[in-house]
Amino acid sequence: MNISQKSVMVVAPHQDDEVLGCGGLIASKQEQNIPVQVVFITDGAASHSWHPQFQAGEIVPIRREEALKALSILGIKPSQIHFIDEPDGKLNFLNSVERQQTIEQLAQLLQSFQPEEVYVTHRHDRSEDHEATYKLVQEAIMFSEIKTDVLQYAIWMFCNFLTDGNVQLEDLAGAYRLSIHHVQDKKRQAIEAYSSQYLPIDAKSAAVLSRSFLKQFFLPYEVFFKLDSIQK
Repeated sequence: MNISQKSVMVVAPHQDDEVLGCGGLIASKQEQNIPVQVVFITDGAASHSWHPQFQAGEIVPIRREEALKALSILGIKPSQIHFIDEPDGKLNFLNSVERQQTIEQLAQLLQSFQPEEVYVTHRHDRSEDHEATYKLVQEAIMFSEIKTDVLQYAIWMFCNFLTDGNVQLEDLAGAYRLSIHHVQDKKRQAIEAYSSQYLPIDAKSAAVLSRSFLKQFFLPYEVFFKLDSIQK
């Protein structure tokens, strides 16, 4: 598939999901001066919550700076980036008021930008925050009443998919492959900008994202799943 000329909003649960799933897409759109905006749903605070070096929330400014750096490599300016800052790991536990506020924040961004395409984590992406993000975007699009194409990207869905049997044929519906070979180096640099996730935080720790896991994101293409309609 060739890159479309449609404006795009990429919605990511955490800082790094946007580059892993859509880094090539973002860079390709920017090179063609196609309008792009990126929205982060959570604050990323749960990363390294187990580590004695980090008190609750101390990783947040680090991940925010990494996001700004990574996206700048792809050509994205700070004015194109939005942080909603919901609590990392707790999207499924928002109360009704908090949930509605998040939906309305997303809807305002959608109404203001009027993206012709919205990219969001797959509704069966095997991560609670990722699947909750899909549902929030689903409701925000309906609330905003805008018309847009919705495409899903997978981060965790394909991990061990040949052996664990969790990927269903219906999950693969609407799949297409986008060549990103011409911006592959930019995507690699952007992933590496997330050093808190890409590298061990100290000599005693392993990296949050292993090299074997990251291999799937260093390919010369990205896979997306287009929806004919918003699905529950």
